[in-house]
Amino acid sequence: MAQTVGFIGLGIMGRPMAKNLLKAGHSVVVHSRSQGPVQEVVGAGAKSTASPREVAGQVDVLITMLPNSPEVELVALGKDGIIEGARSGLLFLDMSTISPLVSQKVGKALAAKGVRMLDAPVSGGEKGAIDAALPLFQAMGKTITHLGPLGAGGFTKLANQIIVAVNLTALGEALTLARKAGLDRELTLKALGGGLAGSKCLEQKTANYVSGTYKPGFKIDLHFKDLGLIMESSRALGVPLPATAVVQELFNAMRVKGRGGLDHSGVITLLEELAGLPEKA
Repeated sequence: MAQTVGFIGLGIMGRPMAKNLLKAGHSVVVHSRSQGPVQEVVGAGAKSTASPREVAGQVDVLITMLPNSPEVELVALGKDGIIEGARSGLLFLDMSTISPLVSQKVGKALAAKGVRMLDAPVSGGEKGAIDAALPLFQAMGKTITHLGPLGAGGFTKLANQIIVAVNLTALGEALTLARKAGLDRELTLKALGGGLAGSKCLEQKTANYVSGTYKPGFKIDLHFKDLGLIMESSRALGVPLPATAVVQELFNAMRVKGRGGLDHSGVITLLEELAGLPEKA
């Protein structure tokens, strides 16, 4: 059944997600700081508004896709925020990757206004819940798993980001070793992918490694932000994450070197540099 859906945050992932909702037959009301993406989605059939408060007052379901915890808290609870325009019964789906502790804080504040909140962070980069929310999720993505109460989705996304960051760093180390030993990169990747070392990361990033170019599907800058959320949560919960801490510093070094805009698989460029290898032609 078609619904009126609000969408706040039309970045690299939010824009195509909003368009998918339009394609699925939903009425979509949008708001974003950058007017270029707003006009693009309006051109596809959406309606624009001036503030999160105005979005909240017009929709049955409201989705946010924002960079980090402060942005979600501001949009939800700040001046002209969702809380000021929300009607009782509004379903709020935050699909950003933020601190689960902030999700719980926002959810508690909105619950006092009769708003139900789900944290539903998405994974898969540019390529890539229950009852009323499920059809909306199906219009925007493929793998939908309900994990538990508010915060469970966020903690699961952070666990995902640990695995991806550590995996990409391990791939970078392995391929740097292989390159310095004189091995053919494409053949090395083929051999690794056929055994236990194979992974989705290896499969999706093979073209980057072979070409030696790292056009972003998911930027180092964004993954570094997620690593900060991970370490913040680990300290709050009392969970030591030694491997993740080392990877966080490698990603930090990438940013210091001005490479934060590269794809997160581009961490290999730092490892190759440390090994004294020239930039791959």
